[in-house]
Amino acid sequence: MRIVEVDRNDLIDLPDVLDRIAHRRERFVLFSDDLSFEAGDPSYKALKAALDGSVYAPPDNVLIYATSNRRHLMPEYLSENLDARAVDSEIHHGESVEEKISLSERFGLWLSFHPFNQDRYLDIVAYWLARFEAPDGLDEACRAEALRWALMRGSRSGRSAYQFARDWAGRRRLAE
Repeated sequence: MRIVEVDRNDLIDLPDVLDRIAHRRERFVLFSDDLSFEAGDPSYKALKAALDGSVYAPPDNVLIYATSNRRHLMPEYLSENLDARAVDSEIHHGESVEEKISLSERFGLWLSFHPFNQDRYLDIVAYWLARFEAPDGLDEACRAEALRWALMRGSRSGRSAYQFARDWAGRRRLAE
């Protein structure tokens, strides 16, 4: 098994990459992190064709994985939504929106990370504080600061809990 990281700017060359590894005996994961595209970016079409939508099927020895913070990988504009229409009380998007949605629909698995409640956020902070061996763990001062941290960032996520715990533990260690 081999992993090949493909930067978003290099996706335009994806057909060439697939040609080079198609007949090798190793299996490959092509990985692109934090994927999103700007309007008019031609590399998204290369990825779309590689996933599904070309006369050339992806090789059996290749899986394509991508991460993104966006559900739809391209920007959508209000003007594009004006083309939407209702047919028998169903919404039908215009072609430009359908084109943009079609890329993200080609990925077979989506993992969503939804925000969670305050208690869960604090549980995760406490977990990371323990992992970082932070003095005093999640005491009252830390708890209050963790809640302020989340409020200032508008997010109670695992990522913000991790970042807070790292910052808190680091500042406590420096104070020692």
